[in-house]
Amino acid sequence: MALYALEDIDDALDVTRGFLTPIDRTVWVKLAFVAFFIGGPGAGFNSFQYTFGGNGGTNGGPPPGDVVFPDLGFPVWALIAAVVGVLLVLALLFALVGSVMEFVFVESLRNEEVTVRRYWGQRWRQGLRLFGFRLVVGFVVFGGAALAAGIGFLLFEGGGPGAIAAIALLILPVFVVLGIAVGLVNGFTTVFVVPIMVLEDRNVLAGWRRLWPTITDQWQQYLAYVVASFFLSIVAAILIALVVGVLALLLLIPFGILFAIGVALLVLVSEPLGIAALAVVGILFGLTVLVVAALVGMPVQAYLRYYAMLVLGDVDPDLDLIPDQRAAVRESSSSSGSAPSP
Repeated sequence: MALYALEDIDDALDVTRGFLTPIDRTVWVKLAFVAFFIGGPGAGFNSFQYTFGGNGGTNGGPPPGDVVFPDLGFPVWALIAAVVGVLLVLALLFALVGSVMEFVFVESLRNEEVTVRRYWGQRWRQGLRLFGFRLVVGFVVFGGAALAAGIGFLLFEGGGPGAIAAIALLILPVFVVLGIAVGLVNGFTTVFVVPIMVLEDRNVLAGWRRLWPTITDQWQQYLAYVVASFFLSIVAAILIALVVGVLALLLLIPFGILFAIGVALLVLVSEPLGIAALAVVGILFGLTVLVVAALVGMPVQAYLRYYAMLVLGDVDPDLDLIPDQRAAVRESSSSSGSAPSP
C-alpha cells in the first residue's frame, strides 16, 4: 500500500516553489504577515513548573506543606491582577485573529493570491467558530491541570511529599495521553478540518464529521502523516532557528552601533535620555527579529500546509482543495520521468 505521506513530501515542495517563486515582495510580505498570527499548524500549551524550596525547616522557616504568600498590600496585588488581565486579553485577541488568519492562509495557498481583507470578510465567522473550539479544548486541558494541581495540593497538605510523588506517578500517564490526544485534535483541526471548512463551507464540528470517516477507513495514511510531519516539523524548526539566529547576529552590527550611541547618551548626556534611547533600540531590534522570523518561517509554514492538503486530497479526492496545483506538479514529474533517452 502506497503511503501518501511519503509520496507527497516532494510534491509539496514543488507546489510551494511554484507559488512562492519567482519571489514577489508583496506576496511574501503579506503571507508572512498572515503566517505571523497562525504560528504554524496546531496549538500549543505552555507548561508551568512550580518549585517548592526549603530544607526541612532547619532554618526556622515554614514546615513542608505550609504555603506562605507575601503581604504585598492591596495596591500591588491590584496592579498585578490588572497586568495579568491585560496580558490575558491581548493573548485572547491574538488567538482570535490567528483563528481567522488560518482561513486567510489556506485561501491564499489555495488561490495562489494573497488578499487579506477579502478572505477575512469571507471567513471571519468560521474563524470565530474555530476560536471557540480552541478555547473549549484549552479549557479541557487547563481544567484538567487545575484539578490535578488541586488534588496534589490537598494530598501534599495531608500526606507530605511521599503522597504527592505517588499521585504524580498515577496522574502522569493520564496527562501524557491527554496531551497526545489534544495535540492530535488541534493539529488535525488546523491542517485538515480548516481546509474542509473552506471547501464545503462547514463549521468545525461538521468538518470533523466529514473528516472522521476518512480517518477510520484509512487510519494508516493519517498515522504515516503524523509521523512524517513530526520529523518534518523538527527539521523545519531547526532550519528556521539557524537562519534566524544567523540573521539576528548580522543585525547586531547596525543595532550594536545604535546601542553604543544609547550608552554614550546615558553616560555623557542624560540618564533618562540614554535609557529611552536604549529602550527604543531594544524594541526596534526585537521587532526586526520578529519580522525576519516571520519572513523565514513563512515558506516553511506554506510547505507544511500544502503537504497536509495534498495528503488529504489523496486520501479522499472529494476533499482536494488544490487540484490544479496537484495536477501541475504531477504532470511535470510524470513528463520528466518519462522523457525518452537519447
